[in-house]
This record gives sequence, C-alpha cells and structure tokens, in this order.
Amino acid sequence: MKLKDNFKYAMLVPTSMGIRITPLNGQPVHSSELFKMQATSAETNVASISSYLGLPVKVLTTFVKGSPVAQFIKANLRARNMEFEGPDVDQGDPWGYRHQFNIADSGFGTRGPRVHNDRAGEVGRTLNVKDFDLERIFDKEGVQVVHLSGLIAALSEESGNFCLEIARAAKKYGTRISFDLNYRATFWKGREKVLKTIFTEIAAVSDILIGNEEDFQLCLGVKGPEAGGKDIEAEIEGFKAMIERVKKAFPNASVFATTLREVVSVNEHLWGAIMLADNQWQVIKPRPIQVLDRIGGGDGFVGGLLYAILKGWPLEKWPQFGWATGALATTFETDYAQPADENMVWSIWEGNARVRR
Repeated sequence: MKLKDNFKYAMLVPTSMGIRITPLNGQPVHSSELFKMQATSAETNVASISSYLGLPVKVLTTFVKGSPVAQFIKANLRARNMEFEGPDVDQGDPWGYRHQFNIADSGFGTRGPRVHNDRAGEVGRTLNVKDFDLERIFDKEGVQVVHLSGLIAALSEESGNFCLEIARAAKKYGTRISFDLNYRATFWKGREKVLKTIFTEIAAVSDILIGNEEDFQLCLGVKGPEAGGKDIEAEIEGFKAMIERVKKAFPNASVFATTLREVVSVNEHLWGAIMLADNQWQVIKPRPIQVLDRIGGGDGFVGGLLYAILKGWPLEKWPQFGWATGALATTFETDYAQPADENMVWSIWEGNARVRR
C-alpha cells in the first residue's frame, strides 16, 4: 500500500468527544457513589496508539463554548499528544448543547459490564464541513490516513454529510481512507435508507474496511458468515467467506479486517483477528487475554493495525501489532491504550509478561 509522501499528519480522525464516568473497583453504577471521569471517543481511542508512539495526529471535532467539560477534554487531547481543530459552539440555554456522557461500569467475573449512553444535546451532532478548510488540511498540510467511524457518520444528518465530504476530499488529495463501520441500531432507527447510501459511498472509496458480521450485513447489505457453532475453524472460514463478498462488492479497498472475541468471563477473553490484505490472509486464532476493562479493545486493535500500516511493516505484522494493542487497551482503566513504546506491545504479542528492568 503506497501512502502519500508529503504530509504533516500521519492520521486524522473526525470525532465527537464525550465523557465516560466509571465506578471505582469494578462496582456497578447503581450501587456506587464514587466515579472516575475520563475524556473519550472511539475515534481518539484508535488514534491514541499512533499519538503515544510518536506519530503526528490531528482531531477534528466540536466543543461547547465556555464549558469546563470542553476544557477537560482539550487538556486530555493535549496530554495524548494530539492536535485538535474545531469550533466552540454556544451552549444556548440550559437545555442546549453539551458533550455526551457514557456511564459505564467494568463488570467483574460473572457480572457483565453495563453501559448507558446519554447523548441528548450532543455537540458533536453539529459537525459541519463549513467549519473546516479541507483543502488546507488535505492538500497543503497533508494527511497519510484518515480514519472514519460509522458512529460519527450516523450521528446526525450534518455529521453524515461531514464524513462524506471528508472521504471525498481524502480521495481527491491522495489520502488513504480507513472506515470502521461501527453499526449502532439506535442510530440507524428510521434512517436506514439514507445511512446505507452514505456508508456505501464511503466504503466504495475506502482503502481499509473494518467491521464485524453485523456491521457488514446491516451497514452495507453484504451477507454475513454462516453459523459456525463452537468450531473455531468453521467460524474463521465463515468470516473469510464474508470478507471475500465484501471485497467483491468494494474492490477499491485492499485491506479488510475483523476481530474475534469469545467471553469466558468479564476478566478473561479469547481474542483473535482476521485480515485480508493484498489478497493474503492473516489469521490469529483466539488466545486467552486477561481483561481489566473491555471497552476500547476493538479500537485498540484498529489503532495498532493502522500504526503498523503507517510504519510500512510487512503484512503479517499488521494484525499482530493490532491484536497486541487491542489486548493492551483492555489492561487500562482508560478506554484507550497508552503504549510506552513498541517493545511493550511486542512483548504482549510474544506472551512475555516478565519484569522489564
């Protein structure tokens, strides 16, 4: 995969930033009095792998003007070595705009995590192409890879059109496009026809397509895998057949990837991945990983995959690094992995948890 030579940013992510509040010590929300607050979004979860490992990352988003939560989010993005750009939108009255809240516990043992999204008045729904100079960003500054998420494309009519224009500008100026479909039924309700049109156009110009069986079926209308039962080999073959159908429907893409996850308990998962790149299959059969908090594991995989592509590594290393950064993300209380260096990630892949002195 040949990437743009002249660029200021390795990765660009459009996103809607929000807040996650999590009870301490793995406790459920309804019985807790003390909570930890963090800034989060799926797209910056992905970008954090590159930003922590030293690649230049830019975030396009919107903020609530004068909000202490917006101030908290901006400080967090700076701490993650991310540059950001976007308008400060007036809150309006007390019932106006705000940053969305994700209220989620981590679960423990046999008690699964519970997530409650409160997105009323979400300022990210106002993302609009008129607020950004795409010619400057993509042509004059330059971007190697733009990572788009179905969460943002489906957020509102404005944000959907914004993602479309981002994809068109990226295609025009030679930026590679990564698209994680991220289907959410609540976002699509009553909007199936228009969103399928938007998702199909973005997928048609994408170079990297990421999603699970539900994503490809419900976003793009591609037949999913046949039921594989408990046989992992049959399950993998089913996913391969689905990816072949996606490849036929969207021939512009050269990389297709999905993760495999089986939950043994909240704190132990079997974690794997499948990737088709340049007509070569790379399969990582599920291996046990220990989980502190599962939220962000899939984003960590995508972030590691994209980092490996940006570094120009051999194909087989792409899903390996992604598998390990996904596993790494599940060991952090934040929704995103914070790798100290590449060696930390490769040690996870190698199964080496020995003390490093």
